[in-house]
Amino acid sequence: MYGAERRQVLVQRARRDGRIDVAEASRELEVAPETIRRDLGTLERQGLLRRVYGGAIPQERLDFEPGVSQRDQTAAAEKDRVARAALDLVPERGTLLLDAGTTTSRVAGLLPTDRELTVVTNSLPVANQLANRGNLDLHLLGGRVRGTTLAAVESWALSVLAGLTVDVGLLGTNGFSAERGCTTPDTAESAVKSAMVRSCRERVLLADNTKYGRDHFSRFAEIADLDVLITNSGLPETTVSELRERGTDVVLT
Repeated sequence: MYGAERRQVLVQRARRDGRIDVAEASRELEVAPETIRRDLGTLERQGLLRRVYGGAIPQERLDFEPGVSQRDQTAAAEKDRVARAALDLVPERGTLLLDAGTTTSRVAGLLPTDRELTVVTNSLPVANQLANRGNLDLHLLGGRVRGTTLAAVESWALSVLAGLTVDVGLLGTNGFSAERGCTTPDTAESAVKSAMVRSCRERVLLADNTKYGRDHFSRFAEIADLDVLITNSGLPETTVSELRERGTDVVLT
């Protein structure tokens, strides 16, 4: 296969799957990872792709936000490991905030039945999982529900969060990086996430490592605003060190 043909395949797969993984593309196209990285660099200069950690995403989808069902299938094993690790930070009793997201929704399904917790969430999927749990006092934030994420946003949610003090908050994100912090495409959702950060004593970000290097439109927190970041192993040691230099405890699963 000629280089031009290979790059055309890479663009087509990025648009179909939403992402190109260097290791997978190297195996499938039977070329060295360095060749794929050079191809991705060429396509980025042409404005067709944007490089992210481990691969690339299509330029036209930088701020595209897939629905819950599609996101739930992406990096599922990595999200499972992050969710299980987050259980170690759930208090024995007290208050817990669960942000909207496919990883936080996994945590909801894993919450122990022997802990008396007050749970606050803006997520319909999380609330649906927890509504019949007798050991939990569930509070669902109101507001406009975004169809893409099934999360409540805007003034109703913001006004309630302004009056809360929560022991532990488990937060989700669309992307994160040491330079740009935690970002999401939608400004209304970003505002709610920022309010969640302010309302929690201990702030924990749950983000699988495929989200590293994805910088979206609206930032809701700096890495330094977080107490703990739980992500998957596989990030370069220099990246992990850079994240920890922000004063955040990085837990690798």
